[in-house]
Amino acid sequence: LTLLDIDNDRFIRTTEEFHKESVRHLWNVLKDNGAIYLGSYEGWYSVRDECYYNESELIDGKAPTGAEVTWVKKEDSYFFKLSDYQQRLLDHYERHPDFIAPDSRRNEVVAFVKGGLKDLSISRTTFDWGVSVPDDEDHVMYVWIDALTNYISALGYPNTEKGSKFDTYWPAALHVVGKDILRFHAVYWPAFLMAANLPLPKRIFAHGWWTKDGEKISKSLGNVIDPVELVETYGVDPTRFFLMSEVTFGNDGDFSDEKMIYKVNANLSNELGNLNQRILTLVFKNCDGAVPVEIGEFTKEDEELLATARSLRERTGKEIASQSIHKYVDHMISMVWDANKYIDVQAPWVLKKTDPERMKTVLYVLMEVMRHVAILYQPLMPTSSNVILDQLNVPKDERGFEHLEKEE
Repeated sequence: LTLLDIDNDRFIRTTEEFHKESVRHLWNVLKDNGAIYLGSYEGWYSVRDECYYNESELIDGKAPTGAEVTWVKKEDSYFFKLSDYQQRLLDHYERHPDFIAPDSRRNEVVAFVKGGLKDLSISRTTFDWGVSVPDDEDHVMYVWIDALTNYISALGYPNTEKGSKFDTYWPAALHVVGKDILRFHAVYWPAFLMAANLPLPKRIFAHGWWTKDGEKISKSLGNVIDPVELVETYGVDPTRFFLMSEVTFGNDGDFSDEKMIYKVNANLSNELGNLNQRILTLVFKNCDGAVPVEIGEFTKEDEELLATARSLRERTGKEIASQSIHKYVDHMISMVWDANKYIDVQAPWVLKKTDPERMKTVLYVLMEVMRHVAILYQPLMPTSSNVILDQLNVPKDERGFEHLEKEE
């Protein structure tokens, strides 16, 4: 996390005792509500996917993900009555069409559930690592009922009293998960919560996978991308920028050094970096290194560019709300392009000789646009954005989105 300049509110391990207590409580609630029963299980299991598969799901003897599967011999197992929740899940998907995204993944989940749900084996007796089943130490809980519960154990569940963290932060606004574990989050997890009479998360978004130079990333191919080397080669902010802008978030994306170099050079060095340098150089030489104060009336071109900048927060906010991160970046890139076009057309270096007052107005407009750009780029490129804000002399306590409403 530190490597990529990312922070988290809390880091937990599912081996911590508070988590185990939370899982056991959820188990007891499910059992008391008649959602768990003891039976026996045999079937195909993928260790890599930590998932059971029906015979009909196998492709050439392997899991749909390509993982190897092994036959689990008949053994006693506790089951969750997943079949009881098939219609309730379908009803929920229909009432809340944005519950699963992107649409292609939603369609996959709906088709899977419509195909019929079987009760889910949720315990094992063949290993002893994990959370033991309450009142039956011979059984250990299946990994997903254990792992999924960390969403609420991190909030102090089973403490759901008013004012508790659970009461404050649940239901979660968004789960972001890999597409390979969407079934667990969009089918099993909602069913567990329904059975426990707990609120469901508002939205589950499945992101895709990265390939490299058009090939699947794997150790056997020797094409694994080392994030440490990536950051050391290109820097933290350029790496973050590329990963969030190169691919439609939710789809698979392809990485290559050529694409990385091209995009960083084009959008950051040539467009954003050069624009900022041109503005600052002109202000330093012609406005005593400060934001111009004595400016003239805004022209139509000034108003249009400022209006585009002022609407940037709303437009990017809508994209983030739908996890369209690539579109958020597109808006930012377009804004910088518009500013570059504006400075070329207005040519403040010429105005310096012909109309100094107009030059100051143009530079003021450009600095105001850059203030908006730098503030809104902070979530994506925090270090670079704050360097620009420092250069623009924007106070550190005036860099929040709420300060976009006021002009300097």
